[in-house]
Amino acid sequence: MTDALPALPYDAWTATKDTLHLWTQIVGKIQLASTAPRNHWWHATLKVDERGYATGPMVHDGVHFRIGFDLIDHDLWIRTGDRDEAIPLRDGLSVSEFYYSLEALLRELGVHVKIKAEPFGVPMTTPFADDTEHASYDRASVEDYRRALFWANGVFDEFQGWFSGKSSPVQLFWHSFDLATARFSGRRAPDMPDADPVTREAYSHEVISFGWWPGDPATPEPTFYSYTHPEPDTLTQQPLRPPTARWAPTGMTHQARLPWADALASPQPRDAVLDFLQSAYAAGAKTADWPYDKLDSSFCPDRGHVRPTSTANG
Repeated sequence: MTDALPALPYDAWTATKDTLHLWTQIVGKIQLASTAPRNHWWHATLKVDERGYATGPMVHDGVHFRIGFDLIDHDLWIRTGDRDEAIPLRDGLSVSEFYYSLEALLRELGVHVKIKAEPFGVPMTTPFADDTEHASYDRASVEDYRRALFWANGVFDEFQGWFSGKSSPVQLFWHSFDLATARFSGRRAPDMPDADPVTREAYSHEVISFGWWPGDPATPEPTFYSYTHPEPDTLTQQPLRPPTARWAPTGMTHQARLPWADALASPQPRDAVLDFLQSAYAAGAKTADWPYDKLDSSFCPDRGHVRPTSTANG
C-alpha cells in the first residue's frame, strides 16, 4: 500500500483542494446544526472511510440522514432511512451551485436546515451562495488525496490504540481540513477568558494533539504535526524522531512536524510516522508532567521503539 501513496504536491492541486474544502465546510455546518453537542466539538467532525469521508448519523425535522463524499465514484451522497440520493462531483461545479443543489435535495427529503452559509477559518470569505469562483475538481488529484487520507487515518488509528486515557476519535476537521486526533491528561487546562467560544471548548483540558494536513498557504506541503496545550517551557528541547522531524514556531507556540515527503522517503513510512507520533507524545507528556507511565495501553510498544506494522494493515 505504501508504494501506491502519492506525493500530493500542494501547488498541483491547490484550486481543487480549495473547492473541495469549501464543499466540505457546507456539509460540516449541516452536521453541526443537526447533531447533539459533544465535548471539544467532536459532534461536528467528519469520519474517514474507505471511499472518502462522511458525517455521522444526523436528525433534523424528524428525518434521520447522513451525507458523505465518495471520492472514488465522485459523488456527494445523501442517505435517509428509505432513500439514497447523490450529486455528481465534477470540474466546473461551483461552490454556489453545490450549495443550492444540496439545499434543494435536502428540502426534497424533508430536511430544512439553516446554517451560517459562509466560510469559517479560511482565507476565502465569499458566502457559499455567491461563490462562483471556486469550481475546480481534478479527479486524479482528489483520488490521490483520498489514498493519502485513508492511509494517514489508519496510522493514527493504530497509534491511538497505544493509549488508555481519554482520547478523541480520529476525525476530519472541516474548518481547517486536517485529519487529527488527541490525547488528554485528565486535568483541566487554565481558563482562556479572552478566547472565542470555539477555542475555549476545544482547549478546556490539557491536550496533546496530532494531525495531518494536505497543505495550506502557511505550510504549503502535506505535513504530520503535533502540539501540546498548554505548552511546557522545555517542550522544544525534547528530541523528535525520525531525524527529519523538527520543531516549528507557530506564533507564541510550537509544533512538531514531519513532512509527508520525508515520511514517504523512509524505508518504512508507516513506522516512521508512528515513531514521530510517539516521540512528540513523549515530549509533551513528560514536560507537562502527565502521568506518563500510567496511560499506556497493553498494545503500546516499548517507548522509543515502534512495533512492527500489523498484518491487518499490510
